Amino acid sequence: MLDATAASGSMNTLPYQMVSGRPWPMGATADATGVNFCAFSVHATQVELCVFDSLGQTELGRWPLPERSGDVWHGRLENAQAGLVYGFRAHGPWRPDRGHRFNPRKLLLDPWAREIVSPTGGFDWKAAHFGADPQQTHHPCPRDNARQAHKARVVADEHFDWQGDLPVQRPLADSVIYEAHVRGFTRQMPGVPEAEQGTYAAMASPPAVQHLQRLGITAVSLLPVQQILDEMHLAARGLHNYWGYNTLGFFCPDPRYASTPHPRAEFKTMVRTLHAAGIEVLLDVVYNHTPEGDARGATLAWRGFDNAVWYRMEDHHPGQHLNYSGCGNTLDLRHPRVLQMVLDSLRYWVQDMHVDGFRFDLAPVLARGDHGFERDGPFFKAVLQDPVLQRVKLIAEPWDLGPDGYQVGRFPNGWLDWNDRFRDTARAFWLGGDCTRGEMALRLAGSADLLQPHHRTPLESVNYVVSHDGFTLADLVSYDMRHNEANGEDNRDGHGHNLSWNCGWEGPTTDPEVLGRRRRLQRALLATVLLSQGTPMLAAGDELGHSQGGNNNPYCQDNPITWIDWAGADQDLISFTSHLLALRKRLLPLGVRWYTGLPDVHGVQDLAWLRRTGEPMTPEHWENRMSRILGAWIGRPGKSGAALLLLINGRDMDASFALPRGAWVAELDSANTLGTSTWRRTDASSPSTFMLRARSVVLLRDTVPQHQVAAVNTATTTPTSGTP
Repeated sequence: MLDATAASGSMNTLPYQMVSGRPWPMGATADATGVNFCAFSVHATQVELCVFDSLGQTELGRWPLPERSGDVWHGRLENAQAGLVYGFRAHGPWRPDRGHRFNPRKLLLDPWAREIVSPTGGFDWKAAHFGADPQQTHHPCPRDNARQAHKARVVADEHFDWQGDLPVQRPLADSVIYEAHVRGFTRQMPGVPEAEQGTYAAMASPPAVQHLQRLGITAVSLLPVQQILDEMHLAARGLHNYWGYNTLGFFCPDPRYASTPHPRAEFKTMVRTLHAAGIEVLLDVVYNHTPEGDARGATLAWRGFDNAVWYRMEDHHPGQHLNYSGCGNTLDLRHPRVLQMVLDSLRYWVQDMHVDGFRFDLAPVLARGDHGFERDGPFFKAVLQDPVLQRVKLIAEPWDLGPDGYQVGRFPNGWLDWNDRFRDTARAFWLGGDCTRGEMALRLAGSADLLQPHHRTPLESVNYVVSHDGFTLADLVSYDMRHNEANGEDNRDGHGHNLSWNCGWEGPTTDPEVLGRRRRLQRALLATVLLSQGTPMLAAGDELGHSQGGNNNPYCQDNPITWIDWAGADQDLISFTSHLLALRKRLLPLGVRWYTGLPDVHGVQDLAWLRRTGEPMTPEHWENRMSRILGAWIGRPGKSGAALLLLINGRDMDASFALPRGAWVAELDSANTLGTSTWRRTDASSPSTFMLRARSVVLLRDTVPQHQVAAVNTATTTPTSGTP
């Protein structure tokens, strides 16, 4: 048993005693008589617990954790209570050539911290936070950084009245994802009290919920809300990491988005309110790297506990970090304790915070074994068998910066993949890029070439044209080039290949012809996303014409560039999007299963691809890179007993399309401002044509049951094998 005097040599007034405690759970766990502490390190020779005053300014006592069980150091501080502010110091070898960077002069944040106490006045990237001596980089820095370091606060089990809240568990077939930034979505939202704008409270305010319900959104996917740290290069320029892909606290809702001093309670209230409205909450999470950077970076937590274990190192140069994230380091989930931190964090957000799923940033990192991406690797197996995590939605950003890092379509069954092939094909088709009708048909019908060989379902493709990363929808049809000067990087950052088109003028204009093209193309792109086979995702603001002034990488712009301009919202475009989503909900045009193109017992095909003449496609027509007219006759749609006909004209002029027999009624004409149409044809016995206007998508429904209509009497020719 140790007291504070024995540990620090100077403090003897604290009413605490250190005893062995237990090696679980990780982090700090309070009960009525004390607090148990656990820290993980394989190569440390000693780990110390440091206790601070309530503001984290003054160290009051220090105790070595007295026991080590395997790689877990632990001790119990008797008489301590919730609210205690603490950090750790880890002793061990300083051998940068072997990846070991222990420096007990650096206070370490608990990786399992439930609440972070930030330095008074904010974190300052001082030299004292770096483990190496800036003058002699092969030696440890002798300066103590405790006063200005982040600390953790012990959190007690908190009672929150969930009012019977239960998971929404929306089926994928009914799901529409809406990617949003808590602050950007609500910072200028009318009807929200000014003190709440940009917060969790605003995200669940009546105006926000009403807008989501008006659209027909079933799930909000929030950009990172786990507590972050602004990167040093941004702080030096007076900027902030607005997107939030730099996580410091994997168990902490970021207090930047709280309107009160109680971010956990406010976050829970947001989730409860959105659930009551039938809307799921998905979190964008970043378990591929930490804010500590590369080998020259700061020592904040993980590096100080065990740099060579928490991070992936080069095989032949163990002092160098592998950088599959592009942020200087890569977490190494091959180690059970690193994997445990990720799983503990995920379970915390599901069990304690009631979220409904996750979108994993640079997800291949999580699945990298000794020899690259492993579809059946430890992380996937752990999630699959976990009784908490197996029931939530899991979405991969299926690429990272490592070797063979592009893994679209190859994630395990049950996962969803962001489908950038859908994004790029749709952009190319509508905006004049290099694209064939065959490629467009593949994307419309679930991307069978990518998913079907791996026994995935069409709904596991997340179809999108715009996300937070890149141009907004309005900017996609308004700019040929990026305009990122505000980021302070001489317009070198962000994607250079956007597959965009300014429609004849770069940026804002009053030219009615240019504006007309932009309106037509925005609607066609929205219709492509929302009527295709898969799970659609919209980026917040695309439904109302939000522009970022051509900035396609506004990760550091917490200002009107990224805040949605509700005052300038295009109400007609909102109504158009609502109409589209209502159609999807009612008809689900392309269904939920793979198509065969074969006839049923009535001679009716499930899917037939048509030319404008009404004749079937041939290989020559599929590969024609000039044509932009395509029809899909859908014989057995997901939610309708009658056939549907999806017509697409990507050309800049109107074209007539020969219709199959049927009593057709127009459910959608994207050339119309609101998308509605009064067109109908009542005579099902004879052929007819439809004037398909330039740059438009049309959805027709047959009002006569299928068995009463002659089947399309031509065989379907598919563009490539595996195509529906």
